[in-house]
Amino acid sequence: MKSILTIAGSDPSGGAGIQADLKTFAVLGCYGAAAITAVTCQNTLGVSRCVPLPADLVTDQVAAVLSDIDPSHIKIGMTATAEIIAALAAELTAFKGEIILDPVLKSSSGRQLLDADPSTALAPLLRRVTVLTPNIPELASLSQHPVSTEAEAIQAGRQLMARYANIKALCIKGGHLAEQESEVVDILLSKGPHAIEKISTRHPRRRTANSHGTGCTFASALAAYHAATASYQEAFPAAVRFVDSLLACSSRTPIGHGTGPLLHHCWPEIESKGRQNHGPC
Repeated sequence: MKSILTIAGSDPSGGAGIQADLKTFAVLGCYGAAAITAVTCQNTLGVSRCVPLPADLVTDQVAAVLSDIDPSHIKIGMTATAEIIAALAAELTAFKGEIILDPVLKSSSGRQLLDADPSTALAPLLRRVTVLTPNIPELASLSQHPVSTEAEAIQAGRQLMARYANIKALCIKGGHLAEQESEVVDILLSKGPHAIEKISTRHPRRRTANSHGTGCTFASALAAYHAATASYQEAFPAAVRFVDSLLACSSRTPIGHGTGPLLHHCWPEIESKGRQNHGPC
């Protein structure tokens, strides 16, 4: 049984953060442990309050897990404060497994979720992580370059990988690119023997109100699939398909009055139908 630790904020509505991560790990066959960075008051309509925990309380949670559970992967989401980021970077210095960072900077409703400039505050952690999974606004913020095209996204990703040598894979979530198009292009940049290699996936743009927690879910799925395959070239398209399939199925079942969540528990049924019909849902 593979074990994964998620370090992220808590979402009481269950759609994102720690809750989405643990649901993802469970349906993909991994044991999930969790360390909370912040408590939020949020639902499908947005975030009304966010209270970061003391940095030492966050790292004490992490240390308790690492001393006992021995996870192979750590997935990091919302970090909330520069103090938490610095403390986590120090705490994870000796960790030898994979560290996947989903650089959560804003909620989907637009609320700022990091109390400092991302490009400088996240630098200590970016020097330590092995995988980065930004969306387009996050990629632009971290690289400090405008990103409005696929070519600019690839260039920004390459610059980040050159700047932070420990990053061996960078997944660019393309939902914010060419939003008028009927397809979404997601891109994986990975360090090969001689150069950075690129693969991309195309899937339908799901115009649904039920997309809360997609970023958290993708990064967690990537961690779970990599735990199973030891290959980001295999884990990346599998994680894309996982989120795309959940988006398609969740669109039919609204929960709440705003941006509804993904229905992670439907994955076994999706997989069963996919084996029968050679496709999701």
